[in-house]
Amino acid sequence: MTEPPSRVAVVGAGIGGLSLALALRERGLQADVFEQAPELTEIGAAIALSANAIREFARLGLDGELAAASAIPTELIYRHWRDGSRIAAHPVGQDDWYAKQFGAPYFGIHRADLQKILSAAFGAEQLHLGCRLVNIIEQAEGVVLEFANGRTHEADLVVGADGVRSTVRRWITGADDMVYSGTSAFRGIVPTENLPLLPDPHAIQFWMGPDGHLLHYAIGGAGEAVNFFAVVETPRIWLHDGSVAEVADEVPVASFRGWHPAVTEMIEAASSPIRWGLFTVRPLLRWYRGRVVILGDAAHGMLPHHGQGANTSIEDAFALAGLLADARGDDLEATFSRYQVLRRARTRTIQRSAWITSPLLHLPDGPAAQARNAKVATVPQDFGWIHSYDVQHALEASGAAAAGSGTRQQSRQEAH
Repeated sequence: MTEPPSRVAVVGAGIGGLSLALALRERGLQADVFEQAPELTEIGAAIALSANAIREFARLGLDGELAAASAIPTELIYRHWRDGSRIAAHPVGQDDWYAKQFGAPYFGIHRADLQKILSAAFGAEQLHLGCRLVNIIEQAEGVVLEFANGRTHEADLVVGADGVRSTVRRWITGADDMVYSGTSAFRGIVPTENLPLLPDPHAIQFWMGPDGHLLHYAIGGAGEAVNFFAVVETPRIWLHDGSVAEVADEVPVASFRGWHPAVTEMIEAASSPIRWGLFTVRPLLRWYRGRVVILGDAAHGMLPHHGQGANTSIEDAFALAGLLADARGDDLEATFSRYQVLRRARTRTIQRSAWITSPLLHLPDGPAAQARNAKVATVPQDFGWIHSYDVQHALEASGAAAAGSGTRQQSRQEAH
């Protein structure tokens, strides 16, 4: 088989999996996507989409729908935990600074709205819900997937986009590879009108203080709600089976006692007594085995402090699609190796930086916090490389064709 693989199975219909399915279609390839949930629902979560992801969706014509469901932050503001003073501020939507700088806007969007846009663009025909993967069986000319509902599916290759607790990754590495960070979070979405104490409600803001921080930004087409993520340095050990644990009603607000009233007002308004353990994936030696490969959180789950978990998953998806379009079906290992080389160093660097950033956001007042404050004043210069990254340029630099530039790809699209 010298043509690209024609039967691609994607495990997971989250942002990475659906992005891959759309990216493959753009390249003239088809995928079946298998999701363990009986329906696509995301509750109480939002995503910040940065230019490195938006430019890929814009090429697919999805930018209008995304813009209609999103809010563009006015600024990026860092604040003192107790008095709320502005430690540093950088323009985002003001004067279109971010879009001019990086070639695409910065969106705050509810995860459910993003998933709805992506799944609608992909369609229902090849999206299979209620399919929880229980086994992967290698065969001479393909891979068989077995699901808990008794269904089986045979494919030329399998892509695991099934998150930080990835079943596919465990099959590849033979280990769990998941690491608890020693931090957890409370999160929620609150109508903006219910936050009268909040300064600059349409900005993306970090409130930094001892043993914790609060990140929030507006979502929705009119910025009608605020999504927040409140991180604390507890518990030191995660003893729960899943990533989520119920807590007593008073715990979220009590964890930020003494902080600015806008912080406690926001957490209390959410009325969400749930703690989310923050997990990462240890750096992996291999992202693939045989005809099976992983992307996104399954490959490089990271702390959310750079807002790049979803964005790097989207990058992975479009990079892998580009390489698969050039692949020979009888030499997938070479293609997967190219993909790993293209993606691992960048994602590992962001992952490491997010890990280092976590304790810096949690410093008590003092000399170390003052040094940190001087650094956040230069965030656009220090981390612009994350946002300026262009998957298609990276593919071209690696010797692969950028989307829309290959004659073989164009002929396949015409045939479909």
